[in-house]
Amino acid sequence: MVKRGREFLHTPGPTNIPDRLLNAMHRPAMDFASPEFSAMAAQLFEDMRGLFQTSSQVFLYTSSGHGGWEGAFVNCFSPGDTVLLPEIGRFGRVWGDMAERLGLKVVRVPGSWRHPIDAAVIEDVLTKDKDHLIKGVLAVHVETATGAISDMPAIRRAIDASNHPALLICDAIASFGCVPLPMEDWGIDVVIAASQKGLMLPPGLGMCAVSEKALAASFESRSQMEYFSWPQRLKTESYSRFCGTAPEHLVFGLIEALKMLEEEGMPQVFARHTRLANAVRKAAEVWSQAGALELNILAPDARADSLTVVRTPEGMTSDIIRSTARDTFHVAMGGGLGDLAGRVFRIGHMGDLNEPMIIGALGGIEAALQVCQVPIVKGGVGAAVDYLASTAQT
Repeated sequence: MVKRGREFLHTPGPTNIPDRLLNAMHRPAMDFASPEFSAMAAQLFEDMRGLFQTSSQVFLYTSSGHGGWEGAFVNCFSPGDTVLLPEIGRFGRVWGDMAERLGLKVVRVPGSWRHPIDAAVIEDVLTKDKDHLIKGVLAVHVETATGAISDMPAIRRAIDASNHPALLICDAIASFGCVPLPMEDWGIDVVIAASQKGLMLPPGLGMCAVSEKALAASFESRSQMEYFSWPQRLKTESYSRFCGTAPEHLVFGLIEALKMLEEEGMPQVFARHTRLANAVRKAAEVWSQAGALELNILAPDARADSLTVVRTPEGMTSDIIRSTARDTFHVAMGGGLGDLAGRVFRIGHMGDLNEPMIIGALGGIEAALQVCQVPIVKGGVGAAVDYLASTAQT
């Protein structure tokens, strides 16, 4: 079948890359040791501090978000250290697996894949840790496998209430640039992000924004590290910030992405994500009235504005719906991961999106559901349109 027009990309990453960013990257390479690039990079790191809302340091890795994970582990901890991990989804689980492979001891607190992190459980575990053996708390802000957003300020309060010195490490890969995350105001020690979601870039940049407390820990760490070392990246040579050749074209794109976010204004960026997410949820709620589909996250205030995860009927793999949406109606969605493999489809709505893109994607998904003979109440797209029309600013 010949496909015309653009595919509607609604996976939870990578996300749509605006033409403006593609154009910014469409330029010749340059001498990364030149004064011009050095000045460009220095300004970028300064601007990234503002985006993360921290007065401390931001580090960039030529990697996926997993590079940010590893960077946080090897700098903040030493082999044999203990970390606390409330596990509410697949990405939290594999984050803990990485910690164990790097020689850390992981205290896993199993949770529901239909709920966010329970801050009370963290407080209870830390209060019982009288010897302060736990050196860090790992918290996934938006769990991309389930669609849950966890309350980071509540987790910070839980750590403080237990009078515990553990670092708070936040995986914000699926939330950064989509929802508020004021790092210093919320008392987060490390925020881990990546380029391919809210920042609208291709995959290839992992990021760690670190507090002074976390940075100090990196000078005490006994982990074997070179590429991921924060102290090494603070050396005077400009190329040290990239540990060698800079990913120039991703840098060019990131600079342009920050300009685009600044022009829109971060409060407006967050409001747009909430508005589009609400439209998707309105559609899914109508479809689900027939009883076959169901939003995965039960509490409405725990549903992330980055993506919506929908459970499919018993006995029907969600992959059939996804492949029909993609191959017949040109709408790409994410599939189930881990315990939810084959049980859900995931609608990404982060990054460079507007109302017509959401309406078009929902139309393709509703059509795919009908082709797959999933029992739904029709009119999900109409509900989304009604919501967007009623909340439009004219």
